[in-house]
Amino acid sequence: VEFLYCDLASMKSIRQFVQRFRAKNCPLHVLVNNAGVMLVPERKTEDGFEEHFGLNYLGHFLLTNLLLDTLKQSGTHSHNARIITVSSATHYVGKLHLNDLQSRCSYSPHGAYAQSKLALVLFTYRLQHLLTANGSHVTANVVDPGVVNTDLYKHVFWVIKVIKWMTAWLFFKTPEEGASTSIYAAVSPEMEGAGGCYLYNEKRTKSADVAYDEDLQRRLWTESCKMVRISDESNRVL
Repeated sequence: VEFLYCDLASMKSIRQFVQRFRAKNCPLHVLVNNAGVMLVPERKTEDGFEEHFGLNYLGHFLLTNLLLDTLKQSGTHSHNARIITVSSATHYVGKLHLNDLQSRCSYSPHGAYAQSKLALVLFTYRLQHLLTANGSHVTANVVDPGVVNTDLYKHVFWVIKVIKWMTAWLFFKTPEEGASTSIYAAVSPEMEGAGGCYLYNEKRTKSADVAYDEDLQRRLWTESCKMVRISDESNRVL
């Protein structure tokens, strides 16, 4: 195991991480996008993005795009490279506000968090579409880990914290249990060559209807490229 520092809330840090990783000339067979914040008070990343959208979504969007060439070179016909992105069941109630992705008009921690998790599902489906169109030996899937007993809940209301403390042993998954579906997506032979799936409890299931809106997927992708300042090559692919 080797550690390389990467702050997903910083576009500069992400780019520096990718440079350091590429310098090692290592193959990349599995990328798990799992960083996140939840229900934080209104604040911005160093790049000026609303923190949920900037860290949970845009950080992973940029990281994945910068590593795509390495992933494509590492995948083969019999052993595809795999991208696993961790979303949440809250994406079912999320709404994507393309005209206000930074939640400037009216900030809601719940709304901003749900939007970031919906964006991750839309991103995964669009990414898989582009990978398939490009004939790449890379698959992209999205995972719902369930309700897991971690420090992610430190910003919830104190009453919820008390309830969590009293009931976590009964209703919450352990971190190991929460990681199981991501591990399944990363290494299971059953997932070889399978992309564009939403996985929960190691099973393929249906995501929110809006996540299958291909026009919304395209528009979010294009806007995301502008925000993180990378070229949108999806039109050339198609």
